[in-house]
Amino acid sequence: MYPRVRIHMDRLRRNLDACAGIIQKVPGCTLMIVTKGVCAYPPIVRMLTGHPGVDFLADSRIQNLKSYAAQARQAGKQTVLLRLSMPSEVSEVVEYADVSFQSELSTIRLLDEAAGRAGKRHNVVLMIDLGDLREGIFYQKEEEIFSTVAELLLLKHIRLYGLGTNLTCYGAIIPKYENLSLLVGLARKLEQRFHIRLPMVSGGNSSSIYLIEQGNLPEGINNLRLGESFLLGNDTAYGTRIPGTVGDALELEAEVIEIKEKPSLPVGEIGVDAFGHRPTYEDKGIMRRAIVAVGRQDVDTDSLQPRDPQIEILGGSSDHLLLDLTHCTTVCQVGDRIQFTLGYGSMLKAFTSPYVEKVI
Repeated sequence: MYPRVRIHMDRLRRNLDACAGIIQKVPGCTLMIVTKGVCAYPPIVRMLTGHPGVDFLADSRIQNLKSYAAQARQAGKQTVLLRLSMPSEVSEVVEYADVSFQSELSTIRLLDEAAGRAGKRHNVVLMIDLGDLREGIFYQKEEEIFSTVAELLLLKHIRLYGLGTNLTCYGAIIPKYENLSLLVGLARKLEQRFHIRLPMVSGGNSSSIYLIEQGNLPEGINNLRLGESFLLGNDTAYGTRIPGTVGDALELEAEVIEIKEKPSLPVGEIGVDAFGHRPTYEDKGIMRRAIVAVGRQDVDTDSLQPRDPQIEILGGSSDHLLLDLTHCTTVCQVGDRIQFTLGYGSMLKAFTSPYVEKVI
């Protein structure tokens, strides 16, 4: 069945080994692997639960955690919910997540009630916004942070497990020694003021791993959350390859359903496309154009790259991807398959789409 993602488990294991090896250079630093990018695909989860370098398995969707929580716990790994909890899901969060990332005191109170009903104690990492402007209490509002922690510590079924931050995902702010040191400083102030110990200070995602290689990860950061670096081998701060990893552990294959010679410019008045965009085109004369049976419902066409550098992506609609084969020296026919390298957005959509088969 096509389209399909080809999953090279040996290459993924190589990437995981490389990432774990880098994390181990920081004494006491734990590794949290994020399963969101592959929609918690079971064979990949099995590899993660069996790897000695993985301490936590994390996801943004409680449905994914639900699918593997028992398996992870049996293997000695803790489960983590990364996205701030919806108030409507607190009972499931307490059941399937050992740790959750939170910023709203009202939601933490609901988690406390749910944990009490379940006879459990739930671990919370309080998120601090260091300037990326996604989730978390803004770092400059120290009194709000202190008052939130003071109330949180009064809850009977919640344990303050640590502080965390997220960078690069929204505001594209790069982790640096300077901004991550602010997180460590806040953790130390909280420990001193409230006479507590915070087991975790989580210093971000795949964009923070480069700091280890540079020797610039602040002392006190003792956890990183890695998804793209493990799956695609990317340092997401500067878009470079992480040492020891490969970028082709996951590949997309799609089948050619049409090959025609057509003009490069559409004929007629140009309006908006199916997604509300007004496209522009360059006149390149007559093209040898192909269509493959995959579209924007299945992948992010902007983060997709043909393995053959002579093939160019022209664009796509919901169900069709248009390619320029004009300069391709390989003979291509209807029914042939074309391979693509996946970027993060394409990987995320492909693993989420029920129309894309996953093949080991």
